[in-house]
Amino acid sequence: MSRDNVVAFFIFIVSVVCFFIWGYNYIPNNAIVLFALASVFGIFMAFNIGGNDVANSFGTSVGAKTVTIKQALIIAAVFELSGAIFAGGSVTNTIRSGIVVLPSGVDPMVFVCVMLSALLSSGIWLFIASKKGLPVSTTHSIIGGIVGSSIAMGVIFFNQDQAFSMVNWSGIYKIVLSWIISPLLGGLAAYLIYAYIYKKILKPSIDINLKIKIIKKEKKAFKEEYFKNLKDKTYEEQIRELSAIVLDDDEKRSEYKLRIKALKEKEKNIDVFSKMKFHVPLVACTAALVISSMFLFKGLNNVSTLNLIQNIWIVSIISIFAYIVTLAVVRLMKKTEVNKTIEKIFSWFQIFTASSFAFSHGANDIANALGPFAAILDVLKNNTINPSSPVPFAVMFMFGIALVIGLWFLGKEVIQTVGSKLAEIKPTTGFSAELGASIVILLATQLGIPVSSTHILIGAILGIGVFNKDAKWSMMKPIGLAWVITLPVAGILSSIIFMIFIKILVL
Repeated sequence: MSRDNVVAFFIFIVSVVCFFIWGYNYIPNNAIVLFALASVFGIFMAFNIGGNDVANSFGTSVGAKTVTIKQALIIAAVFELSGAIFAGGSVTNTIRSGIVVLPSGVDPMVFVCVMLSALLSSGIWLFIASKKGLPVSTTHSIIGGIVGSSIAMGVIFFNQDQAFSMVNWSGIYKIVLSWIISPLLGGLAAYLIYAYIYKKILKPSIDINLKIKIIKKEKKAFKEEYFKNLKDKTYEEQIRELSAIVLDDDEKRSEYKLRIKALKEKEKNIDVFSKMKFHVPLVACTAALVISSMFLFKGLNNVSTLNLIQNIWIVSIISIFAYIVTLAVVRLMKKTEVNKTIEKIFSWFQIFTASSFAFSHGANDIANALGPFAAILDVLKNNTINPSSPVPFAVMFMFGIALVIGLWFLGKEVIQTVGSKLAEIKPTTGFSAELGASIVILLATQLGIPVSSTHILIGAILGIGVFNKDAKWSMMKPIGLAWVITLPVAGILSSIIFMIFIKILVL
């Protein structure tokens, strides 16, 4: 085990020990065993969310070689942990997305078994998917787990009809529909963004480089031809020609000087910045608008006290600042390094979009582990079932650490799938995929449309692949299959685990 892994493992163990000490003082003594069991399952679920979902954030950055895997892990860890701890919210819904409505009079301990089963089954499925490098939806996984254990509970304690009537099947249908809609929307958004970047930025820069190369070749060919012909002249003619070149006398300017001057003027007249100075800053401005909106309207949604006008003002200031800074950078570009500079600029853009993705994910999707665990914690402390439960800071911190550790030890396989196995990724294409996915996620969040960030990002990468004609569709077969079976596998596994827990803990 490497030194970095040892350090990460040590931090995890210390955090777990501190968390159990906190729980010992927080939970009544007669519920310590159940608290320990719930903590293991909850931390395991958060660990696997980190290993699968979090890896999506920086997969394209690694694929584009903007950052190394180690750098991606460190940056993602910082933003995921920040999102989970500072923006994860102090209260979380007990049942994710209102997908299940439990009948009144359910025994609190039976409810605890429902949530324990959901956490363990979801964690197991996510672990399997991560080890195989398959990016799946952690939200669909926990929903499947809750649905499966809830139906099993209904069959055992009520009747079969009531068991299935507890499930909001229209919500399930929306999830099934999202398997198609999410990747299509992500693909369309990324396709349009990259098409704009290619047409307005990349293609002109390629043409400019080509023109400059042609002029340089013409200059080189002329020099070679000129000095070759010079050798055939008399000594006096050679001296006269070379003197005119060295002395640079306007009245006696040689053919060489005139031709070289004409070629230099031709190169000078190539307008590198006519489109660059408008389109690159415009893309930066748009990206800043989306990124800052992701932070304010999604990432900080659980804790922000700002009103709509204040949020719009902040977003506007950040967007204008991004435009001005990028314009200044573009004006400093050298003609001979246009392509290199553009790739570097989009590498910076990509890190910002990926960081925003990671922060928003940490703030929101950590609830897939926090929700069921907080519900269990609430029951163990108060012996009641509430529609929402408080989340102590110690829980958010521990689950945030588990998220990061899962990313560190389990995320490399999914990062490699996202970054290299679906399409060729460069800074411009990676940025387009991340920005397209962010736009769709942001709009879906504001409109209340149930979509999967994982499915959207995968669709976005494939959208880029369609544009560049390098999409690796063979990889979508196992990924698509994993998407389809996530909910039923988690549900079936959860129902089996529930029946075991019921016999051990209740019956």
